[in-house]
Amino acid sequence: MHKLRILICLIIVPFTLMLNSAAANPRTHTITMSTFANGLNNPRGLEFGPDGNLYVAEGGIGGSNSTAGQCDQVVPPVGPYTGSDDGARISKISPGGVRSTVADGLPSSQTSPETGSLVSGVGDVAFVDGQLYALITGAGCSHGVAGMPNGIVRVNDDGSTTMIANLSAFWQANPVANPEEDDFEPDGTPFSMVVVQGAFYVVEPNHGEVDRVTLDGTITRLVDVSASQGHVVPTSIAYRGNFFVGNLGTFPVQPGTEHIYKINRVGQLKPWVDGLTAVLGVAFDQWNRMYVLETSTAAGDPTPGTGDIVRVSRSGERETIVSGLTFPTAMTFGQDGALYVSTFGFGFPPGSGQIVRISFSD
Repeated sequence: MHKLRILICLIIVPFTLMLNSAAANPRTHTITMSTFANGLNNPRGLEFGPDGNLYVAEGGIGGSNSTAGQCDQVVPPVGPYTGSDDGARISKISPGGVRSTVADGLPSSQTSPETGSLVSGVGDVAFVDGQLYALITGAGCSHGVAGMPNGIVRVNDDGSTTMIANLSAFWQANPVANPEEDDFEPDGTPFSMVVVQGAFYVVEPNHGEVDRVTLDGTITRLVDVSASQGHVVPTSIAYRGNFFVGNLGTFPVQPGTEHIYKINRVGQLKPWVDGLTAVLGVAFDQWNRMYVLETSTAAGDPTPGTGDIVRVSRSGERETIVSGLTFPTAMTFGQDGALYVSTFGFGFPPGSGQIVRISFSD
C-alpha cells in the first residue's frame, strides 16, 4: 500500500483514545475502548471465523533478501524492496484475547530504509463456507520474494497454504488506464477483500482497481478506479447491496479530500461520501450505518494518535465517534456488536501491534 511508505518514527508514543457520546441512535449512549490483543506484527485485515475466534492478517517482519537484477523493481525512493519467504503469519485471537498462530512462513517484504522499511505480508483474511482464505500482499519478485506472487491462498488444516489465484500475473497482463509511473508496483499491493456470493472482491491501491476472484482462480476486473478517478489509492471495501470502497489518497495527507465510492455489481462507480481523510477501513452496523476508519487525520506526514472512526448515518450525517488511534489499518464488527480495530498497524517494531475493542452500550 504505497502511500503509507514515507519515513515514520519507529518509537511507540503514548496515545489517548477520546471517546465521544453517540447521538445518531437513541439506544447508544456511551462508547468504551479496551485492548483486546497484543503482540501482533503489523496487523492488517481481520474477520471473525465460524468458531467465534478473531482471525488477523499480519504484515509480518519484512526481510533482507534482494531481487535486484532479477526483475523490474519498485522505483526509488520507495524501492527497491527487500523481502523474505517466511516473515508473515495469520493469527487467531480467542474470545479471551489469547493469540495463537494459524499459519506462518508466509512472504513478507519491506520498503527501502529511506521510506521507513514499512512492511507488507498478509493483507486480509476471509471465510467461504467455513474455509479460511488469505490475501498475500507482500510477495512477488519486485518485493524481494522471487518464489511466490501476490494472490489469494487457501489456508489448509495443517497451516500450509495453497495458491488459488495469481494476482501478480493478472495485474502485469492487464494494466489499468492511468497507472502512476513514479509510484508503481509491478506486483501490486492488494490491501483488502470482501466475499460476496462465494467470490472475492479485492482492492488494489497502487494500480487503482477492484477485481473479482472466484474459487477456481478466475480473475476479472470489476472496475478500473484509475480510469475515472486517477491515482486516488483505493484501499478498503465493504458490501451492502453495493460495494463501498474507501480511498487513502496520496501523501502528504490533505484532510477532508478523500471519499467513499459506491460501486454496483457491474462496476459502475460514483462518489458517495466526501470530506474524509486517509481512509483504510469501512464497515456497517446492524442499523446499516457506515463506519469509516481514518488512519491519520493531521495534515502532512502520517501522525501517531490522530486516527479516528467516523460514523455516517443513512441520511448522510457524519459524527466522529472515536479519535486518538495510532495508525489503525482495518476494522470489523463482532457478533457482540463491538468494533474490533487493528492498531499500530505500520511503522512500529514487530510485536507492537494491537487489536482494540470498541463497544457501544446503553
